[in-house]
Order: sequence, then structure tokens, then C-alpha cells
Amino acid sequence: MELPPLEVQIKTLPLSPGVYLYYDKKDRLLYVGKAKKLKKRVSSYFNKNHDSFRIKTMVKNIHRIEHIVVDTETDALLLENSLIKSRNPRYNIMLRDDKTYPWLVIKKERFPRVFLTRKMIKDGSEYYGPYTSVRTVRTLLELVKTLYPIRTCNYDLQQDKINEGKFKLCLEYHIGNCKGPCAGLQHEVQYNRSIEAIRSIVKGDFKEAVNYFTELMQEHAANMEFEEAQQLKEKLEILTRYQAKSTVVNPIISNVDIFTIVSDEAAGYVNYLQINHGAITRSHTMELKKQLDETDKELLELAIIEIRNRFDSQSREIYTQFEVEVGENLKVTIPKLGDKKRVVDLSERNAKFFRQEQFKTIKIVDPDRHTNRLMAQMKADLRLDEEPRHMECFDNSNIQGTNPVAACVVFKNGKPSKKDYRNFNIKTVEGPDDFASMEEVVYRRYRRLLEEDQPLPQLVIVDGGKGQLSSGVTALERLGLRGKVPIIGIAKRLEELFYPNDPVPLYLDKRSESLKVIQQMRNEAHRFGITHHRNKRSKQAIETELDEIPGIGEKTVIDLLKHFRSVKRVKTATKKELTEIVGVSRAQKILDFYSDEKE
Repeated sequence: MELPPLEVQIKTLPLSPGVYLYYDKKDRLLYVGKAKKLKKRVSSYFNKNHDSFRIKTMVKNIHRIEHIVVDTETDALLLENSLIKSRNPRYNIMLRDDKTYPWLVIKKERFPRVFLTRKMIKDGSEYYGPYTSVRTVRTLLELVKTLYPIRTCNYDLQQDKINEGKFKLCLEYHIGNCKGPCAGLQHEVQYNRSIEAIRSIVKGDFKEAVNYFTELMQEHAANMEFEEAQQLKEKLEILTRYQAKSTVVNPIISNVDIFTIVSDEAAGYVNYLQINHGAITRSHTMELKKQLDETDKELLELAIIEIRNRFDSQSREIYTQFEVEVGENLKVTIPKLGDKKRVVDLSERNAKFFRQEQFKTIKIVDPDRHTNRLMAQMKADLRLDEEPRHMECFDNSNIQGTNPVAACVVFKNGKPSKKDYRNFNIKTVEGPDDFASMEEVVYRRYRRLLEEDQPLPQLVIVDGGKGQLSSGVTALERLGLRGKVPIIGIAKRLEELFYPNDPVPLYLDKRSESLKVIQQMRNEAHRFGITHHRNKRSKQAIETELDEIPGIGEKTVIDLLKHFRSVKRVKTATKKELTEIVGVSRAQKILDFYSDEKE
């Protein structure tokens, strides 16, 4: 059966919540999305011009649209998440997190064991986690085993087998780590009370355990059983120390999930904190690779559904930085101040640290990906039409108005290309005139590139404010390049970025990678220009009348001065003396020069 045109497929979509699936001509799944109103959402892809090349490409390739209607928006969120994970569509956000995390399990069996595992087996056992650190799980296990002696053996402790005496007491019993349920020395009710207490501690609720040990300790002390009371006191101290270490927020904040996001052009980084009874019981950060210029809101909504599903969160309230649509069964709070705001800030800080760690890792193991991300970020931050793969920065140097020079440094893919650096001696400007000097060097640089048919940069930076920028713009205008080559100025004091015909400067975040690259270029241009300026001044300082002799080069002058120690002695030297140092031909040129001077 022949497919109807896309316009018809769109018109027949319902205005109900659901999930839509885009396919290409080869019936490959391109994209899965959710919508409150399917028809309205799908139509939006075809009714507006998209800035993103990837979105344009995807829309161009759509041949067939499928949809699945569901009852609520929450169902749509869950179904979208499930389809993305199972079908892996080409243009959907990539959930970059394939680690196997550790869980703490309370095994479903008589006299349950508590241990660490990386595999979830659906046998009715209780799994807590996953934890992002094995050390955290082991610390927790150590704590509960110190407080509550529980078995570690894997015997099937059925009552009839215990009665028949099939098990022997092991070393764990003799060193006090187990109370011997295998030999009938500990009753099941007493053992299960310990398991219930462990369950509460793992969930972050220490209140019951603290009360239980306090009452028991006081009871032993009243009965003059001071040794037992001291043991309980030590356990109470261990529990209190662990609780103090875990409690980072107001104990009133309980059974809450916190989600925050930081992002760049390539990905979003979502941090998740779970809080119970004032203690952070879980922390996890996830990277979501962007495919179609998704907003922070879209990324965060996907991450919330994915993470809550993965960790089986039962919290009915979440704290975030901004409003998100995650279904009617969840309360969304955006804290503005107090302890709630502080814990959201803590989550955001964790996301930022994770992002920095990812950048460092990428820079080391995948420099090309780092470069691509940096270029995309600079394009967005600096409002450019294309990535600035080739950038050039100009700086003027003159000290007390002498020897005016300028430098041009070239960066390719965000890194210095030192073989392309150029120095300029100012030729047409008299005295210290930064504006006129800037116009001269920018003009000379790009006139040369045009004459030699060399590629032009995607960004030109001039060191200075509006004046220097205006001079650079004038130079480009004279060459017919205005509007074809983007140019900006950077002012030193506040690191302001100026654009042509825009009176309001752009301020980038001081920690922005884009600003750091621009600062590096500015500093490199300054260093390169100053070095050339100093060399020129030094050379001028040691210039002598020997440099004016035709046919006598710099090396010959240096050899003469090393031997004769002064110009005066060279002037009075004999032909024989000069010939020994510079040869017959050059010696004659020197003698001729000074004989002409005497005449």
C-alpha cells in the first residue's frame, strides 16, 4: 500500500498525548519524541525554519510517521524513554552512561544476608542503590555489620535442617561477627529486627537505630552490666559519627529527588541527589549527548525519567532549577532560598565538576572531539555564522613612541599555529597612533592574503576597544571584506568584547573556554609583538656606520667589532689587518668606503 504524503499523515494525527516516530525511505528509525498534543508537536517540525543543520537534515529525510497514543503525559514520557533505549534512533539524545554500578542487597531468604552485588536478580530480594562508588557501599556494609551481627554464610537455614544439627558454628561466630542462627542460637524474630534496622539505615533513617541502642545501653547500665553498656555506647558513637557525616541538609527535607543541569553546545550534564531524613543517600551524574540542539528543559526532562526509572525512585517531590513537565503525579519545586536552595546549588556544583572532568578526559583521550566541542562552543558564545577554525589576533607595540611595530598571531582549531605568525614594521604612520597603526596592519595582512589567494580567517580579533575595532573595520571595508570576515575587539580592563556597530559590549563568563582562548590569543600577540619590538630596538642601538658599507653584512660587522673592539680602530686598520679578518674583497670595500668619506 502506497504511503500518503507527509502533509496528509500530519493532518490525520490526533490532538492527544503520545509518542511519535520518524522513519526514512529505507524504514530506518530517525527519531522518537513525546508530545502533549501529537498533531501540534509534529506540525512544528515542518512549519518553521530551523537554525540547526541536523534538524533540517532530519526533517528532509522523514518519509513516514508513526504514533502511539497514551492516556497521560507521564505515560508518554515513560514510553519515549523506553523506545529510545530499546531502538537507539539516530537523532535522539545519547544517554552516555554504560557503567555497571554496585547495589546493596538484602537477600530474600530465611535469616537474610546483606551484601554487595553488581547484578540484579528478580527473586524478590531488596536492592538498594545503585551507588556510584564501591567504597560507599563497603563503608555502609561495614557500619551495619559492626552494629548488627549478621551471617555471611550461604547455608539454606530451614528450621528442620537447624533442628537436625546439619550446620556447625564457624569462625565468624567465635570472633563475635555472628550470633549462630545456623545452630539455633539466635531466634528468627531477633535476627529480623536487626534486618529491619539495617533497612532503615540504608534508607537514611537513623532515628530508630539510635533510639534502640540508647534504650538498650541505659537498660544494661541500670542492671550494672557496664561491659555490655560500654559496647553499646561504642556502637552508638559509630552510628552517630556516620549519621553526622551523611547529614548535609535540614533533616526535615526527606524523600526528595534533586535534579540540576549544566550544558554546552555538545551535551548536557545532569546531577541527581536523593535525600532521606536530611542525608544524601544517592548521587549520580549523567552526560546526555545532544543531537538536535535540544534545550536544557528537554534534556532535564529526559534525564529525570531515565534516572528515576533506573534507580526505582519512589519520591513524590523533586527540586530543580526551573519548571519541567514530568507528569501530574510529581510535585516540582524551584527553591529560591534556604536549605532547599543550598542543596540545589550543591547538585549544580556536582554537575559542573563532572563536566570539567569530562573535558579533561576528552582533551587527553580524544583531542579531536575536544576541538569540535570547543569550536561549536565559540561559534555559539561569539554569535558567529560558522565555527572559528582559523582565527587571527592583532596587537600594536610601541614604547615611548619609538619603533612602532605590530604582531599578528594565528590560531587553528583553537591552538597556536606559530609558523603562520607575522610581524609588521609600521610604515605609513608617524608617531604613536594605535588606531592608524591597526588600520595599516589589518589592511596589509588581508591585502596580502587576497593577492596570494590564501584562505581568510573565520574570526579577526584586535587588541583594544572601540577605537582599534573601528580601525580594523575600516581596513576590511577598503578591501571589500566587511561583513565577509567577522571582527571583534577585546578591551583589557573588563575583558569586554566589542562588535562593529554595537555600542553594548559582550561579557563572557570569566570561566568560559571561549574567553580563555581569546585571552590566550591576545596575550600571545602581545608577547610576540613585544619580542619583535625589543629586537628592533636592540638592533638599532648597536647599529654603526659599518652597516652602511655596501657589500658588508651583519656577520662581517660583528666579526670586525669582535676583533678591533671599536669602529675607530676598524677605520684606521691596514689592508693586511682587515684581510686577515674578512678576506681581500671585503677589506678592499671597507678601505674604499673610508677613502671616499675622506675625499
